[in-house]
Amino acid sequence: MQLCHSLPSSENSPNPLRAGGHDVLLDNSFTPPCQRMGGMVSFRTFEDFVRWVIFDEVMGCFCDSPPQSPTFPEAGHASLYDEDKSAREEPIHILNVAIKTDGDVDDDGLAAMFREFTQSKVSPSAPLGCAGQLGEREFPKFFTFRARDKFEEDRIYRHLEPALAFQLELNRMRNFDLTAIPCANHKMHLYLGAAKVEVGTEVTDYRFFVRAIIRHSDLVTKEASFEYLQNEGERLLLEAMDELEVAFNNTNVRTDCNHIFLNFVPTVIMDPSKIEESVRSMVMRYGSRLWKLRVLQAELKINIRLTPTGKAIPIRLFLTNESGYYLDISLYKEVTDSRTGQIMFQAYGDKQGPLHGMLINTPYVTKDLLQSKRFQAQTLGTSYVYDIPEMFRQHAVLPPAPLPSDILTYTELVLDDQGQLVHMNRLPGGNEIGMVAWKMTLKTPEYPEGRDIIVIGNDITYKIGSFGPQEDVLFLRASELARAQGIPRIYVAANSGARIGLAEEIRHMFHVAWEDPDNPYKGYKYLYLTPQDYKKVSALNSVHCEHVEENGESRYKITDIIGKEDGLGVENLRASGMIAGESSLAYDSVITISLVTCRAIGIGAYIVRLGQRTIQVENSHIILTGCGALNKVLGREVYTSNNQLGGIQIMHNNGVTHGTVCDDFEGVYTILQWLSYMPKNIHSPVPILKAKDPIDRTIDFVPTKAPYDPRWMLAGRPNPSKKGQWLSGFFDHGSFMEIMQPWAQTVVVGRARLGGIPVGVVAVETRTVELSIPADPANLDSEAKIIQQAGQVWFPDSAFKTAQAIKDFNREGLPLMVFANWRGFSGGMKGKQHFGAVLGLVWALAWLLRAPQSAA
Repeated sequence: MQLCHSLPSSENSPNPLRAGGHDVLLDNSFTPPCQRMGGMVSFRTFEDFVRWVIFDEVMGCFCDSPPQSPTFPEAGHASLYDEDKSAREEPIHILNVAIKTDGDVDDDGLAAMFREFTQSKVSPSAPLGCAGQLGEREFPKFFTFRARDKFEEDRIYRHLEPALAFQLELNRMRNFDLTAIPCANHKMHLYLGAAKVEVGTEVTDYRFFVRAIIRHSDLVTKEASFEYLQNEGERLLLEAMDELEVAFNNTNVRTDCNHIFLNFVPTVIMDPSKIEESVRSMVMRYGSRLWKLRVLQAELKINIRLTPTGKAIPIRLFLTNESGYYLDISLYKEVTDSRTGQIMFQAYGDKQGPLHGMLINTPYVTKDLLQSKRFQAQTLGTSYVYDIPEMFRQHAVLPPAPLPSDILTYTELVLDDQGQLVHMNRLPGGNEIGMVAWKMTLKTPEYPEGRDIIVIGNDITYKIGSFGPQEDVLFLRASELARAQGIPRIYVAANSGARIGLAEEIRHMFHVAWEDPDNPYKGYKYLYLTPQDYKKVSALNSVHCEHVEENGESRYKITDIIGKEDGLGVENLRASGMIAGESSLAYDSVITISLVTCRAIGIGAYIVRLGQRTIQVENSHIILTGCGALNKVLGREVYTSNNQLGGIQIMHNNGVTHGTVCDDFEGVYTILQWLSYMPKNIHSPVPILKAKDPIDRTIDFVPTKAPYDPRWMLAGRPNPSKKGQWLSGFFDHGSFMEIMQPWAQTVVVGRARLGGIPVGVVAVETRTVELSIPADPANLDSEAKIIQQAGQVWFPDSAFKTAQAIKDFNREGLPLMVFANWRGFSGGMKGKQHFGAVLGLVWALAWLLRAPQSAA
């Protein structure tokens, strides 16, 4: 069978062209330049096809290139198609060959067999390509060979029907060098893309592209359309993730910004907003898996009719989730530009997405600097620092709708040349140091008019988040601003401690004067520079030397290495002490909250602890020294990870961490929850909300003489005898938030609301609890212990927990409510020597310090 057809617009056809197929060779005098002409043949075996007589007969069916015609004007006459002579000389013929096989040969073997044949039999005037289709009770396989590639297989089109390839829009991936990845699912087409870079430049942007075409007859009702899209879309999403997961675990490169494209060919009858809602819920349902597979972008193409008799509209739905915490969905429709005749994206609805007004064949952009930094931070297990404001925006939600556009406003705090703060609005990633600070105004249910906070965060992509002099000065100035205005100071910790650097200009110059040159194990006398090297660096004032003569050689003995750059040595430690003192002052003056994500090391751990109220992400650690350094001190491999030293199983159980969260997003949510109980500044009263429960209500839960969970008394509990009924507790329903839960469990502390008024709560555990003491890995004689602690008793840890909670509540200005049910301190010597006096002192100070604060 011989055929003639035109290329679709996605294959760069300049105009809509007629297409037809007949069982006789068409008159090619009317063939426009973007048409393709060819034939289809089928054989039982490959050997039948390769016989020269049959092959020569098939090739003889093709005519020469089309003669001059209205669509191919003579030279000197301009036309729409008068672009390039090479375009006119491009082969337009296609030969499709269908062959049956027994399936004993694998794909690579078949491809090699076809390539050998095509390269040995064809001439320069041969057809454009040759596609082999195989099938033996299985899905057909396709192999494509093109003249432009000298009849090497076009690997990108393997097992892809060439006539339908345009529906995958492969030309939009032209900014990447593609490698086709074999898929077990024939519906899925998977490609590994490497961003095109200049010769000699390392490729850093690798990503997977998963693409699929969904074919079905048109759907005639809204119900059928919705059900089909929901079920088929979810099934294809799962299949795409399965294929991606296999490839994700079998590649040697790290991929990011992976992309899924689904092209729904059938026309459906639906409202695009319903599609958006369905897709959003589906993505949220599988969000964690998509995030693990680094799928940050997805695209759906659907032909939609708004009514059964309406015109079909090509709709594009784009999803992006670059930060991991904000799903952005943009809707477009395809429209033809009346001036240029090209098809472009036009926003559907009020929201104008980033592709509005761009051509539909616009290529996917490669990774920019911001996304590279974001990927670097996410690889380390944290969020990019400039994504923090967006996380606050996502959680600062007012109950009424619609939400105000200024629900969160912020300006970045930047140091000027004199080391003072200035307010600046600049693009994300514009920081020149490893610390970033903002002043934010949040509109919350407690303060609809807005409340101000200072947020400080480490940029872990800049010198692994270490503290240098400039970072410390910015932290200091931002914290001082919080104290001056009396507003909360939030610190998001992702750091590596104080920066210890090397003077690179000296590193490769110095020489060693050995005690015995033949035996370096005896040690060295000093380090020195040669006269030539000293002359190079003396003007930089990066090193101090003494001139010495030894063995008839002139040397410059190094006494001090300063370095030409600031922030390499002890100045970092001095600045670290400065911000430690500031953090101590800040805790006494304003509300301080720290969120530890990834890691907090050295001075980073100190300022977290000095701020007291700490939230720790599950995969993070708070340590002073890493496990590697400790192992060297101990002389053996004792610790295998930093989590053994400062993970949540350590810091949450010893009271350093007040609460734990699974990720940064939940951590920001917890920060805002804690802030909801606290006044907007030190001069304001506590925020009072409209009470969810009536003030004069009856408390349903009644404590019993038998041991019970004191949290039931505080927060209520489900009725054990009546399913679906709630037994209310002392405080407003859902308002009690416990802190420091696993530490010192004979005391329960937290924040709650009573009649809408926030209060600090201290209650007593009446049951006997178990204290688990882990074995010390550094002590071979130690072993894990479990100690029983009686209820209603202040042990050293629970006494300190009580004192710590009262101090925090007092600085927050919260009324304190104590459910006193103690029998006293533990009677042993250890109990009497620890924390009992501290408790009495703090309790007295709590009320003494509240008097002037209340008066203010």
